[in-house]
Amino acid sequence: MMASSISPQHASEPSTHSAERDIRNITADGHSEVAPGEIAIGVIIGRASEYFDFFVYGIASVLVFPSVFFPFEDRLQATLYAFTIFSFAFLARPFGTALFMGIQRRWGRSAKLTMALFLMGISTAGIAFVPGHASLGAYSIVLLAFFRVCQGIAFGGSWDGLPSLLALNAPAERRGWYAMLSQLGAPIGFIIATGLFLFLYSNLSQKDFLDWGWRYPFYVAFAINVVALFARLRLVVTQEYTKLLEERELEPTGVMEMLRTQGYNIFIGAFAALASYALFHLVTVFPLSWITLTSTQPVADVLGVQVIGGGIAILATIASGLIADRIGRRNTLGALAVLIAIFSAFAPRLLGGDPSGQNTFILVGFALLGLSYGQAAGAVTANFSSKYRYTGAALTADFAWLVGAAFAPLVALGLSAHFGLGYVSLYLLSGAVCTLAALRVNRALAQRD
Repeated sequence: MMASSISPQHASEPSTHSAERDIRNITADGHSEVAPGEIAIGVIIGRASEYFDFFVYGIASVLVFPSVFFPFEDRLQATLYAFTIFSFAFLARPFGTALFMGIQRRWGRSAKLTMALFLMGISTAGIAFVPGHASLGAYSIVLLAFFRVCQGIAFGGSWDGLPSLLALNAPAERRGWYAMLSQLGAPIGFIIATGLFLFLYSNLSQKDFLDWGWRYPFYVAFAINVVALFARLRLVVTQEYTKLLEERELEPTGVMEMLRTQGYNIFIGAFAALASYALFHLVTVFPLSWITLTSTQPVADVLGVQVIGGGIAILATIASGLIADRIGRRNTLGALAVLIAIFSAFAPRLLGGDPSGQNTFILVGFALLGLSYGQAAGAVTANFSSKYRYTGAALTADFAWLVGAAFAPLVALGLSAHFGLGYVSLYLLSGAVCTLAALRVNRALAQRD
């Protein structure tokens, strides 16, 4: 951690050591200097904990919730019900952002972050204590939905501005690299969640897994959130970071003012990375549901392949930083949208084929996901002026998840089961087209300005 600047009461005291410390903390443009790598550590830890919570829920929506909470329906319909509740968090997330922006304006960033992460941990751990339908009836479904909504509110409130700070504090020629670092939390969280479920599923009987084994990942989530909370508070409440956030004007703005004055930028930002967000759940949650439903290979094998896919996504995310610094972040998103469109044409044949084809879909999908998702955040948030960037970046991510990923497993599974896997192609293709259109509009606006 860099030493803080000289306090006002000691400014008049001559000290060579203090003067040198002041110089190290001020950049050429007058801003406090904090190492981007230091910010990146806090970003990765925070995002990994959040995505762990969400992926634990997503995997349980396929392997557990249909049997535990919807035993009165057939497997397909029960899974669709579980995916409906899965989407509730994404619907609640923008409201969480608005609520916690108000909390930050009144009580400060540390209070906001503490409340959001404790809500996230309590909500996720609370799911572990919800009795099944056999014990509580329909009330169990109500409780599950309630905790899922709380997860979404907490996810919206957990925005700390560190990704934006990282982007603004990174060297101009390496912004793609540092933008990638904030995205590594997703595959890391996915690997931990999937690996934990793989261990439990492989080492417990089906009865024990459904009775109590599935609850352990939700317990673990609370502990992970506590660790992540202290790791992030160590950064955001220090004098250096507080000063730098204030200098960069990374402070909350009223949501209604944002929507009124910056709605077009939020709209463009939400759609600019739609191909990546559409692909996100179609290579993580959806294949597991489809293969489980069709029983074409053992569940443990699918989870094992997905752990490998998560590793590929990490490498691809890292590669995206190198590529983006060479050709630009927006060009990277556009090129990957084209590749995702091409990939969509092969989705029905691969997913509808034998296990080798299904595994190929998962692994290639993870590679494309890492390359695209690595630059999905912040590619167009530079459109926001300093005053609006903090809240604008949060709302852009909220609506990108809502439009691109919230209903992906539900829509893909429902349409594929009733009308064929060709609808997976259409879903991915529509995401790619929206990304290319949004990037085109963004470029036209930039040229006009």
